[in-house]
Amino acid sequence: MGETDSMTDHNSSAGGVGGGQPSGQQGQFGPAGQQAQQAQAQQFPHQGPNPYGQPDSAAAPMQQPSDAARAQLAAAWVRAARPGTVPPGEAAVPVLPPRVNPPAGGSKKDQRKAAQDAKRAERKAAYEQKKAERENRKQGRGGKGSASASAPASVPAPSTGSPTAAGPGPAAGTAGATSPQAQAQARVRAGAGAGFDVPRPGGRLPAQGRRTHVALRATLLITTCAFALGSCGVAGLVIGKSSVAVQSAALDDEDVQRYRLTAFPTQAAATFAEEYVTLCMTYSAQSADKRRDALSRYASSGVDRDCGVSGQGSQTVRQAKWDGTVEELPEYGENGRYLSIQVKLSNGRTTRVSVPVYVKDLATGTGLRVAGNLGEMPLPSRGSVPVVKQDEEVVDRPLSDQLKSQVLPGYFKAWAASDATGLTRFTTTDASLAAISGLAGALASPDVREVVALAPAGSESGKTVQYGPSQAVQARVTVVWGGAEASGSKGNPGPTVQRSYRLTVVNTAQGWFIKDIRGGVLDPTGGTADAGAGVPASPVPEESAPAAGDGTPGPGKTP
Repeated sequence: MGETDSMTDHNSSAGGVGGGQPSGQQGQFGPAGQQAQQAQAQQFPHQGPNPYGQPDSAAAPMQQPSDAARAQLAAAWVRAARPGTVPPGEAAVPVLPPRVNPPAGGSKKDQRKAAQDAKRAERKAAYEQKKAERENRKQGRGGKGSASASAPASVPAPSTGSPTAAGPGPAAGTAGATSPQAQAQARVRAGAGAGFDVPRPGGRLPAQGRRTHVALRATLLITTCAFALGSCGVAGLVIGKSSVAVQSAALDDEDVQRYRLTAFPTQAAATFAEEYVTLCMTYSAQSADKRRDALSRYASSGVDRDCGVSGQGSQTVRQAKWDGTVEELPEYGENGRYLSIQVKLSNGRTTRVSVPVYVKDLATGTGLRVAGNLGEMPLPSRGSVPVVKQDEEVVDRPLSDQLKSQVLPGYFKAWAASDATGLTRFTTTDASLAAISGLAGALASPDVREVVALAPAGSESGKTVQYGPSQAVQARVTVVWGGAEASGSKGNPGPTVQRSYRLTVVNTAQGWFIKDIRGGVLDPTGGTADAGAGVPASPVPEESAPAAGDGTPGPGKTP
């Protein structure tokens, strides 16, 4: 029983290794056991040492195991041992856990100390194992594990000796000299490359696995968010397209008519028609040939070369102006239009003619021709002005009289002559440009005929109105201008003219001052001035510059 004899039972009743310990207790072995044997040999020199270092004492009731019991125990350990070749420096005995129970007969203090040493040894062994694992991962070394790496990784406590084989041989002596920490590190290095680390239940993954796990979770989270946002965007587009009707950006016929949008060059064609009407309606017997040649450069071949004039008498056009009326010319489509031209004649009559114009190139507005004979049309009718209700207006009569007698006469005299020094006496520091510029002598001799000062909103009629500092009041003023200075000749007085103005006056500590002046006052009565007339009268033509070839304009007359 060569290998069987080398086995030692730590928990048997034999005294070979237990050191006098009872059954169930672990005996001491290794250097610590040898020191104990030497001490016992010195204490009992008369007794020979036992083969297992146990003194021959009557207090040891243990009996030596029989050969059969030792054979059964050795067979059990052989079956439990890890397969494979035992590495050098290690015993063929499985590593046993450190002593748990305190030694028999010790005090409580020794027992607590032994328990603390055992726990400290376990923590230190676990720390050394983790430290070795980290170093192996950093260095990237994968040890070539042997079959012996599958043995339990329990490390005995430092207080106990390393297990040694009982049999002879150098391997047993080397195993006894090896420390438990070195054995644990050797086993960790042998099994580092055998596989991957599996954390204990409830523990964390290794550092590299944890980083991979965090990156995987972040990737999954980002992918999920991106998918959700994309789904929401697609759903929004689908819902938006289905619920909102997208209108076309193209303009329909109604918009074209409303805003008078067209590709036809209306302004160029209107200017061309004005020139043709001026030549057509200006005639005399002396200039008939020149007029005929000039008209032929405007009109098409079938148009009357004399423009419908027999050649007798004379007439001059003072002004020909397009009135903005456009009518389609169906025969030419987009290239033709009927344009309405309003004409003022030298005899004072105002009329309107319709001229058909053709344009060859719409993009450049070239290739214009009068495509037919013109026709004379009546003037457009005038409308009726509605009545303006002024029931809510409250007129401040005392203020109106004060402005008429004390403020406005001197202001209008300085304003007519553009007297800057005089205007500073009647205007505020923030007065408008119109209030301080004046007429520069165009009119003179002002006579303030009527002033209507409107009280602030909320004032009661017939009661005195109180005005606060810097309070503004609106006033309507009627002024009659006239005298020698107005006509430009001192010996021949000119006619008088009546004009109306809207003023803004401001109350100050020094009195009332003018802030702004504007021309024109509304007629609240409305209606029409020619009520009862069968045909609307043509307006009286104003004085204007004569047309080419025309002499001095005559006075305007009403037909």
